[in-house]
Amino acid sequence: MSALPLTGGCQCGAVRYAVADPGQDAYLCHCRMCQKAMGNLFSAMIAISPKDVTWTRGRPATFRSSDAGQRGFCAACGTPLCYIGDHGHMAITIGSLDHPERHKPKSQDGIQSRMPWFAELTSVRDDGETGGGPDVDWVVAIRRSNRQHPDHDTDQWPPETSKTEARP
Repeated sequence: MSALPLTGGCQCGAVRYAVADPGQDAYLCHCRMCQKAMGNLFSAMIAISPKDVTWTRGRPATFRSSDAGQRGFCAACGTPLCYIGDHGHMAITIGSLDHPERHKPKSQDGIQSRMPWFAELTSVRDDGETGGGPDVDWVVAIRRSNRQHPDHDTDQWPPETSKTEARP
């Protein structure tokens, strides 16, 4: 765990939050519902108490994914932000934190849907930061036009910039 509070938000900056007490350890869930909700192979979450969350900019939109709870996400950019259970349970997505590297998962569940090759991911070829090859110019163009909110709170977002100005 890290120093308190935890802060984070969505990709576009429309929704930001602070968590006063991160509560439990980080975990992964491989269940099919989490895979769909995250658009990924698993969800990476930290269980928290809803009373410890302050939405500092905007609020998440929600989708009721089951009779037990709903998924919170940014309505503007679609970033998955949280799971809100009906019985006082809540979890924040690790990927939406300003410092996700500080939260190593301690457990995993939903393993019935875990990809059979999950344990082999560290052996997948590493093409570096840009991947090399003919798409390097494409990667550079993305970096120059990046509209992703920085990993810290800002007074205003997006900043007033021209299309050609490099962003953080």
